[in-house]
Amino acid sequence: MDLEMAGKVVLITGGSDGLGLALARRLVQEDAAVAICGRDDARLTEARQGLEALGADVLALTADVERAEDVARFVSGAVTRWSRIDGVVHNAGRSAAGPLEANDDAAWEGDLQLKVMGAVRLVRTALPYLRESHGAALFTLAMAAKAPGAASAPSSVSRAAGMALMKSLSKELGPEGIRVNAILIGLVESGQWVRGAAAAGMELPAFYERMAANAGIPLGRVGRGEEFADLASYLLSARASYVTGAAINLDGGLSPVV
Repeated sequence: MDLEMAGKVVLITGGSDGLGLALARRLVQEDAAVAICGRDDARLTEARQGLEALGADVLALTADVERAEDVARFVSGAVTRWSRIDGVVHNAGRSAAGPLEANDDAAWEGDLQLKVMGAVRLVRTALPYLRESHGAALFTLAMAAKAPGAASAPSSVSRAAGMALMKSLSKELGPEGIRVNAILIGLVESGQWVRGAAAAGMELPAFYERMAANAGIPLGRVGRGEEFADLASYLLSARASYVTGAAINLDGGLSPVV
């Protein structure tokens, strides 16, 4: 299926590895231009070089979405280069969950700044250009937004706020032809799990196999980054022109709710 993404410009936060980078690769295959940002210079350089090796038209900028000026620089860099924005993806995140007493105010504030305010800043800054292109916004969330478990905060709370933000913006911006959706991931391959396997001294396939078994995923395995990228690229494309305000589970059937 042709997703009609050729010549489109998509910005991805948290694009230097994991799901963000998988999506960037998929969009490059569709002949889209991509701008990625992240906080780690080394990872960002490696990601840029890998995408360029695929023939990508790519911009890579070091940026922290917790800083409004960094988001503004990221967006303006893309506009300076391509004079348009067709899609934005807020994918920046980190694992932050634990018992209530284990997380102080700073932990809560940091999680909300990264996951909620980062999304607010990205869409707000890119909005004039999304209006011109009748573009799309996409948030990477987690199934805990719908079905939080014990000791899942602050992450589950910030993800639920992100889902509410997505739904609100879909209604606010829909009349202007801008679509806003979210993907709620379960256990899916990502950079944080690669680093987790290394910290545990385990081979990555064995680490993922143990995760899937412990979680009781009905499909019996961890999701692949390419599966996220396929769904995300579809939601950003004109092929999903009547899909907005949707929070779609990508969890192998793990979530207890639809």
